[in-house]
Amino acid sequence: MNCRHCGHLLTHTLIDLGTAPPSNAYLTAADLRSPERWYPLRVLVCDQCWLVQTEDFLEREHLFTNDYAYFSSISSTWLAHAEAYVTKVIGRLGLAAQSLVVEVAANDGYLLQYVQKAGIPCLGIEPTASTAAAARAKGIPIIERFFGKALAEELAQAGKAADLMVANNVLAHVPDINDFVSGFALLLKPQGVATFEFPHLLRMVEGCQFDTAYHEHYSYLSLTTVTRIFAANGLMVFDVEELPTHGGSLRVHAQRSDTGRQALRPAVTELLAREAAAGVTTAAFYQGFQELAERVKNDLLRFLLDAKHEGKRVAAYGAAAKGNTLLNFAGIRPDLLPYVVDKNPAKQGKYLPGSRIPIVAEAQLAADRPHYVLILPWNLRDEVMGQLPYLRQWDGRFVTVVPRLEFSELKGE
Repeated sequence: MNCRHCGHLLTHTLIDLGTAPPSNAYLTAADLRSPERWYPLRVLVCDQCWLVQTEDFLEREHLFTNDYAYFSSISSTWLAHAEAYVTKVIGRLGLAAQSLVVEVAANDGYLLQYVQKAGIPCLGIEPTASTAAAARAKGIPIIERFFGKALAEELAQAGKAADLMVANNVLAHVPDINDFVSGFALLLKPQGVATFEFPHLLRMVEGCQFDTAYHEHYSYLSLTTVTRIFAANGLMVFDVEELPTHGGSLRVHAQRSDTGRQALRPAVTELLAREAAAGVTTAAFYQGFQELAERVKNDLLRFLLDAKHEGKRVAAYGAAAKGNTLLNFAGIRPDLLPYVVDKNPAKQGKYLPGSRIPIVAEAQLAADRPHYVLILPWNLRDEVMGQLPYLRQWDGRFVTVVPRLEFSELKGE
């Protein structure tokens, strides 16, 4: 396979997770009578531009389908994050009623609802029918297509050039990253700004966040590589913020290379220097990741086997894509983990891909009173614990396994 950005032959491997089905391909009861398609899940490293990328087996249309089950508004933490961003960026850029905000991967309108509330015109681009319908129900205009140069040119010609473009947790999800990024350079107004949020590769490697690898994530991004990709496609990075979301993310601010007037902020050069010192442009930085992931897998299996031997009940919380990567890598099935709870009604009554563990509503926890609740979206641990205060009634404990096996208890009354 050749690098998606620079075309160089890929010879280095970050991690090999065996095989797995697509992590968001949740199953119905009828699907259980049919076989699933599993694909190799291997993450490679380009030693020219240092783009880390999943080996290519699936086209985006097979991953981001009409019944896509990830709805951003399910997480109250993420909603608060989006609202705070909108308030901040409106003030920073001086956005007003004559401005236009375009969000790529608008999902269910989790962010644009706050733009709309502020009286600023907005437009969402979202290819999955399920989430696009939810956004339209909020009154948000949505174009139901994948974004790239072709769509950007159409919108620009139709007078839809943007003062602000937003792309949260989508840059990693695009197979043709050059086409995607160049679309922003085409659709931005001359002094327009685009912000991109994505999990930080540095945090992924340092925190052993191997479960963030799945087929929907085509790329794993450092600021070093993003700066290069943007420069090759008409954008200049002028600022960066480090965020706690998703285990450690970056919010990159970019402008058109030809007309942007924003000054380069010190945060960019400082983070580039830190990444260089960590070794992100050396093969050594990526070595040893496989062994750390296997340690996590073995610790999880040991915990579940010991709990079963001791007669302790274990449930999981959060039918998240990262959880599916973990469970399928470890080969866990309903005999060790009988069900997973999820708030999302679109997932309840279905089954996790691969492991075929049933997804149930939260009421199951109160009925079953498990000794342990394994939080699969470990980045939302505090939010999940806050949602389940009644576990203290039977001294239930919470468990996370990434980056290491940890037990937590609710405090207070």
